[in-house]
Amino acid sequence: MYKTIDIALQGGGSHGAFTWGVLERLLEVPNLIIEGVCGTSAGAMNATMLAYGMHIGGKRGAIEMLEKFWRKASDAQSKSFLKPSWLDKLYGGGRTDYSPSFAFLDFYTNYLSPYNFNPLDINPLKDLLLELVDFEALRKTEVIKLFVCATNVRTARAKVFTKNEISADAVMASACLPHLFKAVEIDGEAYWDGGFMGNPPIFPLIDDTETEDILLIQINPINIPNIPKSAGEIRDRINTISFNASLMHEMRRIKFVQRLLELGLNTEGKLRDLHIHCIYPESEMNNLGAASKLNAEWSFLQKLRQLGRKKAEEWLATSYDKLGEESTCDIRGLFL
Repeated sequence: MYKTIDIALQGGGSHGAFTWGVLERLLEVPNLIIEGVCGTSAGAMNATMLAYGMHIGGKRGAIEMLEKFWRKASDAQSKSFLKPSWLDKLYGGGRTDYSPSFAFLDFYTNYLSPYNFNPLDINPLKDLLLELVDFEALRKTEVIKLFVCATNVRTARAKVFTKNEISADAVMASACLPHLFKAVEIDGEAYWDGGFMGNPPIFPLIDDTETEDILLIQINPINIPNIPKSAGEIRDRINTISFNASLMHEMRRIKFVQRLLELGLNTEGKLRDLHIHCIYPESEMNNLGAASKLNAEWSFLQKLRQLGRKKAEEWLATSYDKLGEESTCDIRGLFL
């Protein structure tokens, strides 16, 4: 029996390697069909590689494309200004969640914008996207529906680029951290990271696909065990709260609609009942600080990949049979 799902992918820098592992394991399931995928930031990168890989080679092509992207992204970082420095080796103590060079960069970007320190807007990820993906071919594919979210700087609205609009610039806009890179301009509008307004947005999957089952792959912790006290911890928590806010609002609306349907209040039959599922390594991600989101060392990415595979395996064991029948995500407990 075939099962069909949509997948929504959060952003979170190098932590997106966890999502890579999840997707890899899901793609190995013969009877699981992915109708649509929506992503933001690193989630947009993963979504694009998934969609293009399926276009050129089916599920096996997607698995290979995802690994190729993360391997090349790791190699590219070693040549960029974001590469780990000797400070990390001397004072970082081998920790993946602490980086003196990240702390310096964080301090530095409070006083200088990318228009000052990166006037040429150098970002090796764009070259990587253009190397790996034929965007003209991707725009024509019928294999999967693709949605990528960015934030319109001028209007403060989410912009969802559909498959027909997808380009390297659209994906880069979705991952444009405003303190590191200039806003990406597309058709006269400027865009920043999509996480500000949709991390990830769920509505494109509701409005533009037929699937009732949506799997959310989260990498940004909602709950944390301790109150942040240091300046870095406070900034990190502000970041996770702001990047989770839009998702929490959408999930509350979904729960509200589910409640209306339970009460038999379906105005003109326009409301859809959805089954929401979630893969969410909260405790593991709580152990990783913001600095590790810029850590693209291959060994670190491999650890996250394996964690993703493990969590996907656990989800398949407990939730796969419930696809098409019921939600397995406790929306009230997690988002309300």
